[in-house]
Amino acid sequence: MQFKIDENLPVEVAEMLQSAGHDALTVLDQEMKGWQDPGVALVCQSEKRALVTLDFDFADIRTYLPQDYPGILVLSLKRQDKPTILKALSRAVRILTLEPLAGRLWIVEEERVRIRGGG
Repeated sequence: MQFKIDENLPVEVAEMLQSAGHDALTVLDQEMKGWQDPGVALVCQSEKRALVTLDFDFADIRTYLPQDYPGILVLSLKRQDKPTILKALSRAVRILTLEPLAGRLWIVEEERVRIRGGG
């Protein structure tokens, strides 16, 4: 799978996804630092990359319809330190083998993953 890692996440998120066999680029890799959400979303669509972010604005399915994207994965964590982020993402990566991300919104919390869209 192809992923775009938002600038609000540590670079280790991309490294974790790459280690799991995925193609992961960061917003910073592509010199998109400071871009507004709609611009980031359009690039994800054009590059066919699922977005991984802490930005809960992307969980608004009225603005970002899951079926219009290769996937949106929003980390909704009480603590947003690097170990907590990496632990939550590690669980989500394991679920990728069981559940499709394309056309869906995944809300990744400490103890669960909620999935919207995909019929």
